[in-house]
Amino acid sequence: MSGHSGKVLILGADGFIGRHLAFGLRAAGWPVVASARRCGRLARMGFETLEADLAAPEAATVDFWQGRLAGVSHVVNAAGVLSASEGVSEAVHVRAPAAVYEALGDVRGVLISAVGIDDSETGFARHRREGEAVALAHGIVPLRAGLVLGETSYGGSSLARALAALPFVVPVVGKGAQPFNPVHVADLTRAVAHLLAHPVEGVQEIGGRQVVTQAEMLQGLRRWLGLSAVPVLRLPVWLCRGMGRIGDAMRLGPISLTAVRQLEAGVLAEPSAAVREMPEAPRGFSEFVNARPAGTQDLWHARLYLMRPVLRVVLAVLWLASGLIGLFLPAAEFLPLIAGSGVPDWLAVAFARLVGVADLAIAGALLRGWRPRLMAGVQAAMVLGYTVAFSVLAPLLWLLPLGGLLKNLPVLALIAVVAVLEDER
Repeated sequence: MSGHSGKVLILGADGFIGRHLAFGLRAAGWPVVASARRCGRLARMGFETLEADLAAPEAATVDFWQGRLAGVSHVVNAAGVLSASEGVSEAVHVRAPAAVYEALGDVRGVLISAVGIDDSETGFARHRREGEAVALAHGIVPLRAGLVLGETSYGGSSLARALAALPFVVPVVGKGAQPFNPVHVADLTRAVAHLLAHPVEGVQEIGGRQVVTQAEMLQGLRRWLGLSAVPVLRLPVWLCRGMGRIGDAMRLGPISLTAVRQLEAGVLAEPSAAVREMPEAPRGFSEFVNARPAGTQDLWHARLYLMRPVLRVVLAVLWLASGLIGLFLPAAEFLPLIAGSGVPDWLAVAFARLVGVADLAIAGALLRGWRPRLMAGVQAAMVLGYTVAFSVLAPLLWLLPLGGLLKNLPVLALIAVVAVLEDER
């Protein structure tokens, strides 16, 4: 391991690329300061951390960063948001990084950017270009990466694995002939380390040395998972765009209109001379995919990834139906169930209507994707509350032929599974 003077600050260190950069640069001998919105897990992984929400107004001020960056001599900006509001996108890609660079003064660094932003007018592409201009003005090297894959996955790479693992078909956007030259995240990390030590001028690009089509890439991932061959299903672009809009509305992460548009066009990077001249050139897709076997956890993750939105919708439908029943079921239909409990009829009816409103609010939060882990706790508390209350008021509900209160046990298990699947980092 070689030593380095000074420290490297990594913005977005809790993301898919950011974590690999943090581990890779630390293994190469760099003292690392890992910065993210939530740093608890990074700290437990042994990193010096700097907690900062780049979307917050204070992160766009030089005063916020001054005093927090003692000893930092290099910066790697791996922060980015693919689908976000204009304000958040501009803050993360432009305003906050500008404040960091200004606070650091004369500093070497690399900005992880994206291929294809010159030909797009999405908010992501526009703010990425603005972020590159700010980086260049401060001597930071923008490194545009193609599709980044690795041993682990997140976001778009997780979606690619999930599509490859579907049971009967491998779906592609359009004809599936769009070109990709994926780069392995370890090769990207080596390129970043090389550019930190050997800075160059201007925007750079990095991609793998093998070009594959979208269909070939997904079929290659399917073979890596050890699954039998299935036909390619070519989905109409209009249908994929519609699914992307639904994904945006439900906050389904990589299932978004921006992601669909990238798949429509392909992601092809032309490695720059500085990248081609590295001691170890980036590998090709087939080379790094076949470098290690897929494990059981890889197959589980690929198969469960698309179950996450399915299970969320199932729970939303359950709460929606429960809420409508609570609001509109005639009192004469449910009051006999708690006869003899001592609860006044008017109080029981008011409680049913109030709980119906709460159930509808939970359904809306699930469909919108609002604070999924928090909502898992709310759902569990509601189901437990129902179970305890009705166990006291009408214990015979445990003995109903079709399950009654017994059904709450698998519902609690389902909520727990969804909570696990929603915890991506």
